[in-house]
Amino acid sequence: MESIEKDFLTTLSQYNAMIHKLCSLYRDGVEDREDLFQEIVFQLWKSYPNYRGDAKISTWMYRIALNTAIASFRKKTTSINYLNQLPDFAEEQPNDEPGLRQERLFAVLKLLDDSEKALIALYFEELSYQQIAEITGINENYVGVKLNRIKTKIKTLLNK
Repeated sequence: MESIEKDFLTTLSQYNAMIHKLCSLYRDGVEDREDLFQEIVFQLWKSYPNYRGDAKISTWMYRIALNTAIASFRKKTTSINYLNQLPDFAEEQPNDEPGLRQERLFAVLKLLDDSEKALIALYFEELSYQQIAEITGINENYVGVKLNRIKTKIKTLLNK
């Protein structure tokens, strides 16, 4: 196996979970998530030889993964109204099964616009505001403002 291929596969394995989380955020069905995952990996592989090291590898990968997810999300517009598909959050109890809570959260996250999804996905990856700013190209202070607004929006949607 060539060195570049080996390096790519090693790097990809480190960020595999992040890519799968993004796919879950931007796609509903298992097949659609798998298709998006493959598209992101393809775009990363295609761009890997051009990675210059100007940014951290994680920043570079997040940027490509998010751009691919957003671009493919726009291509795959659907007429699904997610508001009609939300579970009844009023019945949620603190001792609900973690899988159920995660399912509810992902249902709400799908209601966010593309830029909100990108920011909250990076936040869930526990990146600093500075890292999120580098990836998205927006001011670090604005990252904080936007994330606070997104968190408030999510809480509001969860309580409907």
